[in-house]
Parts: sequence; structure tokens; C-alpha cells
Amino acid sequence: MSAGFTEDDMRRALGLDLPAAPVQPEIEPAPAKITPAPKPAPKKAPAPDKASSPVAKKRSGPILRVTMRVTKVFDGDETRFVHDSKDLSRFNAEQEAKKALAKAGFKYFELESIVSVD
Repeated sequence: MSAGFTEDDMRRALGLDLPAAPVQPEIEPAPAKITPAPKPAPKKAPAPDKASSPVAKKRSGPILRVTMRVTKVFDGDETRFVHDSKDLSRFNAEQEAKKALAKAGFKYFELESIVSVD
């Protein structure tokens, strides 16, 4: 069952017996000169804009907007109540809105929608 090949012949045929590449000495790179970056000019604070109101705050991140129809008395005049929650859980946002309703004196409510606002 011998084909007449030796182990060395088979290694050479499979490419396992390649001659080792000559080892080159490692060359240390010359240390690079570090120049400090110029400091940016300090930014001036923008002048307060008279058109913007302190009520309109910039929000960060997505929020859930809960919209409900509420009344203070059963079968009374309905009003729309909107509550913005920073919590991403729909259940927790609804619970926050219900607490805000109780503080505002509303007793009866009907959930209209809970939508994500970016």
C-alpha cells in the first residue's frame, strides 16, 4: 500500500515543509515629535433671545405623550389632558399621567392614546 512517498515528500507536497523566512532585526521607529494642538478660542455665550420663553424647554431623548379625555364630574364636560413622560414604559407613563390628573383635581378619565415623540 505504499506509494513510494516518504513523510518528507508528503510534507513538501502539502506545503508544510516550507523553508523558514529569514529573520530580520526589528527596527525601532524614531520617536515622533509631538506638537501641542492650538487651543480653540473660548465661545461666547449667546445673547438671551427675547422671543424664546422659559416655558419652552429643549428636551433630550424620546418621550411618551399620554393623551386622555378627563372630567371632574361623571358625565360632565370633557377636556383633553396631555402628559409628557420621559419614562419609556407605556405603563409607567400612564401611571404618571393618572397621578398628574389627581393633582389637577380630575376624577374620571378615558385613555385616548400613548405615542412616542422624538
